[in-house]
Amino acid sequence: MQFPWGHDKRYNDYSSYIKRTFGERVQKVSINAGFTCPNRDGSKGVGGCAFCNNSTFNPSYCGPELSILEQIEKGTSFFRPKYQTQQYLAYFQAYSNTYGETEHLIAQYKQALSHPKVTGIVLGTRPDCISDDLLAVLKEWTKDYYIAIELGAESTSNETLEQINRGHTYEETIDAAERISKAGIPVGLHMILGLPGEDRKRLLEHATEVSRLPISFLKLHQLQIVKGSQFGEIYNEHPDYFNLLAADEFIDLVVDFLELMNPRIVMERFISQAPHDLLMAPRWGLKNFEFVAKVEKRLAERDTWQGRLFSEKLFNQ
Repeated sequence: MQFPWGHDKRYNDYSSYIKRTFGERVQKVSINAGFTCPNRDGSKGVGGCAFCNNSTFNPSYCGPELSILEQIEKGTSFFRPKYQTQQYLAYFQAYSNTYGETEHLIAQYKQALSHPKVTGIVLGTRPDCISDDLLAVLKEWTKDYYIAIELGAESTSNETLEQINRGHTYEETIDAAERISKAGIPVGLHMILGLPGEDRKRLLEHATEVSRLPISFLKLHQLQIVKGSQFGEIYNEHPDYFNLLAADEFIDLVVDFLELMNPRIVMERFISQAPHDLLMAPRWGLKNFEFVAKVEKRLAERDTWQGRLFSEKLFNQ
């Protein structure tokens, strides 16, 4: 059976999206450009998000003490022996990478694009850190480079966003996604499944909500409790505050989520992988590719696929 995305995989996967877009293998390489966030520097709050220890996001080679080009060189060195002609996307990952003066931001991005093997940039950021001035520049760059922006939405519930000290609303997520899309720039979204106070019904409502947005791809993450985060401190004292799912439970949740998802949205990731020495719970003992294989197996067992329960008609009622 061939699905709407043009192949027989039961979900619209990211690797196929990359091949369709570039005609070949292209690899992300992470960069830490030394940015911060508005809920860390005091403009909206301090302490950051309750779930966050940013060290969990950054590869070991990726540190602001190195220049951007040095980080790219280190990151690409892992792949060069096997993929000598491969191109790369510079992934500005740590903290909010569109937060700052536009001229400074542009200078950082230009450094990455000056590398001969970099064919584009991906900017990880928050929905409340997207200026129209910056979008205007990035829109022009799309003529020559691949440009994408990933928004950390985390939840569609304003109550949850306030509880985790996120510092923005879901309405700001909607606004940012629409403005970026109108600029002709692919938009990605990050969602955490399992945040405190969100039951299974609410988690599946996220799928319907984000399916309304003009996003190109979606990353799902299970809630991970990591050392150095506010949630880590709470977990030490009150572990029952969290409803952490077992791996099999999360697999079924992902399959249910996929059934409701707009089939045009590319699924970039189902889980995240915090460093072993920082991860407190849950400890599933599964690598990303092993989890993906289990999701694919469960989809086949249930004879279902992304978008099986999705209907445009629901949005027009």
